[in-house]
Order: sequence, then structure tokens, then C-alpha cells
Amino acid sequence: MTGRLNTVNRTLASLAAVQIVIGGAAGFDDVPELAGMAGRHDIAFAPDDAALARHLPTAEVFVSWTFRGSGLARHWPLAHRLRWVHWCGAGVRPALFPELVASDVVLTNARGVFDRAMAEYVLGTVLAFVLRLPEALEEQRAGRWTYRHSERLDGTTAVVFGVGGIGRRVGELLAAAGVTVHGVGRTARDTDTVFGRVHGRDDRFALVGQADWVVAVLPDTPDTEGYFGAAEFAAMRSTARFVNVGRGSTVVEPELVEALRTGRIAGAALDVFAEEPLPRDSALWTLPGVIVTPHVSGDYRGFEDDLCRQFLDLLARYEAGAPLENVVDKQAGYVATS
Repeated sequence: MTGRLNTVNRTLASLAAVQIVIGGAAGFDDVPELAGMAGRHDIAFAPDDAALARHLPTAEVFVSWTFRGSGLARHWPLAHRLRWVHWCGAGVRPALFPELVASDVVLTNARGVFDRAMAEYVLGTVLAFVLRLPEALEEQRAGRWTYRHSERLDGTTAVVFGVGGIGRRVGELLAAAGVTVHGVGRTARDTDTVFGRVHGRDDRFALVGQADWVVAVLPDTPDTEGYFGAAEFAAMRSTARFVNVGRGSTVVEPELVEALRTGRIAGAALDVFAEEPLPRDSALWTLPGVIVTPHVSGDYRGFEDDLCRQFLDLLARYEAGAPLENVVDKQAGYVATS
């Protein structure tokens, strides 16, 4: 499996309409940017299991409009003609069910759409800690005029875990703000345009021991489950803050709670969690020094339109028989980059 579609067959079939099923969307009102392709292709919407079961047997392309999954795994035996699945999210763990992984169906994702927004989220939460904005809001609600010093971001150090598109944008923005940035990837390399050098996992304890900011941008894969646990938090400075915009599965959550409760680390900004929505009885809601957001770091106004435009660009390549971009390595669980 090379990750490329059969260009000869697709070119010969390019005069025919492509049979496309969009899972998780009820109609063009949900995806107005795609309405223009209705005259050229056969489009079916599958907002529920019944519609998916009805339309999937004739589908050549399946688009999962919701990144949490659109029932494809449950109805996979019906996918007789499927050649390409496009996942409208950066993380594709719900798509990596055994039957799809073992098949020759190509899987693509929304890599690139969310990079800048997520990097801005990281920079924003880091600045919120530096300026002590959570404390300021508490004082405002209480009607107290309390003088306080802020910290300085310039001259601090960050370690970014995950050096794909999102991690690199995080590194660029933090570096522009005067932060020294280090990157940790799956494999080490000596030359990198953003981080200078990318470190391997074995270097993580030494790196977090000198970091003011530990930023997690890791994908949800078997290799990253429980990546951050008691040992990693114990190696951090007591003044360090932990920022997670990757996946909740990469953190052993009770051990993070303990590190925060005991002052082992100073705080955390968390956009992703082991269970979402975050249970109301989670200590993370009320622990001091913690910023909780509901998995929104990449969701900016207009991102849905950008997702549609990205799919249309990929569809044009598919029609032309050209290799698709953003092809996921189904064994690794992410888009491999050089």
C-alpha cells in the first residue's frame, strides 16, 4: 500500500460522477461550501445510521464531517465500492478500526486547517498565565482592587511534544515572543528550521526539567497513550505549566491532578481530556492554576468553510488521478512528514 490512489483507473473514470457520502451532516445547510459540486457528483448525506446504511453501498468516497466518527465502523461491511475516506479532523483515531486499516482504502485528514488557531491558543494561555489573568478575573468578580506583579514571557523556555504542523506553528509563535523552544518528536534529528534540533522521547526528562512551559501536541496513537504521567510531572519544575492541545489519552489524568494538587507543577491549560465532556465531578474544574476549555483550541470562526475548501481541493486531485495530500499512515495513525 503506497498511500496513493490508482491514478490510471481514476483518470479513465473521471468523466463519471463521483458517488460521495457525507456522514454526520444533514444537508448542504451544514456544508454550504460543498453545494457547488452537487451538479457534477452524486452527493448523499448520512446524519444517522439509517441514512448511512442506505447510501454507503454505492459510495466511492466517504467524508466524515464529525471528527468523532460517523458510524463508518459499524457499517463497514456495506462499503463495497469505497476507495477513499476523508476525515474532517486532525486526529483520526476513530477511523482506525481494524477493517479500514487492513483495507486498501485511502484515509486522509484535515491536517493544516487548525495549525495557526491552535498555536494561537497555546500562546494565549501562556500569556494568560504570565499576566496572571485567571487571578485578575477572580479579583474582578469579587470587586477587589489588588496590586500584583506579572511575570515575563521573554527569556522563558518551552518544550513542545509533537513536531508536526501544529507543533511547529506553536514553536514559531512562542519563539517570536522571545521563548526558547525545544521540540520532541518520534525520532531525533539534528537539523530543524523551527527547533534547531528535534529530540527523541528518551530526552524528555532532561528537557522538562529546564522548561517553564511543557506543551503537548501529541496525536492519539497506541504509542502516545499515557505519555505524561507521574514520572514526567515529577521531573518538571515546580513553577512549570503544562499545556495540552493534543489528546486527553496522552495524559494519565489522576497523576496530573495529583501533581497540581500537591504543587508539583504550578498550573495547566487543558483543552482535551480523557473523557469528554469533562465530568462535572472532575477536580480539574476547581483546582487553582488550571484553565479548562472544551476542546475548542482549533475551532475558529469560519473553520467549517476551510474544511470544505480543503476537501474540494483534494477532490479535484482525486478526479484528476493525482496522488492525494494528507494521506494518513494507517499503521502509525498520522500523516507522515519528512
